[in-house]
Amino acid sequence: MTLESLFEGLNQQDYYLGKVTQVYRSCCIAQIENMAVMSDRSKFNKSFLPNTISYFVLVDSTEGVFLGEVFENKASRKNIFDPSAGDVKPSDYQEISIDTIAIMTTDANKFQLAGFKTLGITDKVYLAPDNVYKLFVASLEFSGENEEALPSFATFLNRSQAGVCLKPSTLFNRHLMCIGATNSGKSTTALAILDKVVSTKRKALIIDPTGEYRNAFTSDEITKLTLGVDTSISPGKITMQQWEKLFETENSSQGAVLSEAITSLRYMKKVGDEGYYAKVGENIDIVQDNLSKVSKDDTDFNIDLLPEQIQAESVCEPDMDNNYNFRYRYDSLKANSNASLIQKIQYQMTNTKFLSFFSSDPNMYNLLDVIEEFVHLPEASLYIDTSSLGAAEGIGGMVIDLVSNFVMSLDDICPFVFFIDEVHRYAKSRYSDKEFHGGLTLLAREGRKKGIFLYLTTQSPKDVSPILFGQVGTMLIHRLMLNDEIRTVESHLDDYAIKHVRKLNQGEVILTSVNLLHNMFIHVNKCDRTQYNDTPTL
Repeated sequence: MTLESLFEGLNQQDYYLGKVTQVYRSCCIAQIENMAVMSDRSKFNKSFLPNTISYFVLVDSTEGVFLGEVFENKASRKNIFDPSAGDVKPSDYQEISIDTIAIMTTDANKFQLAGFKTLGITDKVYLAPDNVYKLFVASLEFSGENEEALPSFATFLNRSQAGVCLKPSTLFNRHLMCIGATNSGKSTTALAILDKVVSTKRKALIIDPTGEYRNAFTSDEITKLTLGVDTSISPGKITMQQWEKLFETENSSQGAVLSEAITSLRYMKKVGDEGYYAKVGENIDIVQDNLSKVSKDDTDFNIDLLPEQIQAESVCEPDMDNNYNFRYRYDSLKANSNASLIQKIQYQMTNTKFLSFFSSDPNMYNLLDVIEEFVHLPEASLYIDTSSLGAAEGIGGMVIDLVSNFVMSLDDICPFVFFIDEVHRYAKSRYSDKEFHGGLTLLAREGRKKGIFLYLTTQSPKDVSPILFGQVGTMLIHRLMLNDEIRTVESHLDDYAIKHVRKLNQGEVILTSVNLLHNMFIHVNKCDRTQYNDTPTL
């Protein structure tokens, strides 16, 4: 492709700047000849600000057409603010420093890394038009040669007419994370990308802990579920590890008590008794024999009775009685130890939707059945609203872990994007150092093989599991202010980008990816879908 073809339909001379005067290994310097472009502000717009830096230029060379980025702009005159003719000398000049990024040879139709190729003295320099930005982005993408790009969801900073159209594999095939402080535009970016995914009939599974996106999509576009309102799950489908995460057990002893209580309730359900299993005064051998009859198929139990059953587990083994039988007696020390666990369970149950969710109500959708149907349907999307279950991290982490492990157990999955908003909510328990990311980490490591691609958002990247964070290959970084948070993402950014993380305005993003040759500074376009994220005025 030649320089003339890049300026097709445009007047090439309107974009001419000057010629290269110095060449170095890392950059080059060009002297400006077309001073009108650099000084006539009537020609300036959001796409062309040639008197600044960080804009792209084209250099016509014998090797091909080089694409460069201006990183320094200077004038030789000591007083450039005096427009009088007497101040201008024949020796005065203005020059720009250019960092060469890529090259397009005459027999190629996209940009490639410049490698060891360099431009030469007297090569002509031109401002890069908007269509070159689009071509550069298409050249940056490693994957999806024959894949159709998503519609534009953003524009380049200072390039209001150059849309960012990326292929789905570029964004998602190494998992995607959107990072940013409060009110930096993170949620708007998340919805803008989800809008393109859903509107192009690609599959998405959306888990929303706040209900922020509940009216963003129509019922024709996506199936909507609200946990505890129209969707439930049988308590027998939850593993013991997930129960521990839900109730945030503080130590292994509380986990053991919880396990014993659930086993006792499973036995009572098995024999058809609607009460809890009282153990004080009961023969120890008989109780142990009864509990041993609980098989792996006897999974269901009455979760309403869990606090009473944990209290009933506060027993110990005394000396044998006159008939040489051992009987349980009440243990006040165990009761005191179990009190905090009972309080946490009772607190969870104060939310009326909690008990509705953990039930076998035939009039409600079964969560796992709906998800199993979803993963096998092409062009179908699913939205799960968890806000009715309360804002506690425990239940959110349990639902994420449950869904993650379940979808990983399925085969013949139609590829889909798994979106989780505010993933830092499920980072760690308030009572222990246990991670809530067991299922998510499994998805991050093995999900791509099955066509499951994570799309996560977070306000605090340092609170995300390091193992999970290390599996993310593409990031949309909004404004960050804390040094600890910036250090978390600095390995994905160059020095220039790191200096600008604190300066990003609302909606401005640094897009960095292992699937791109170069980081991009973009501004996300707010979509028209309904989103409940406005900040009330004081």
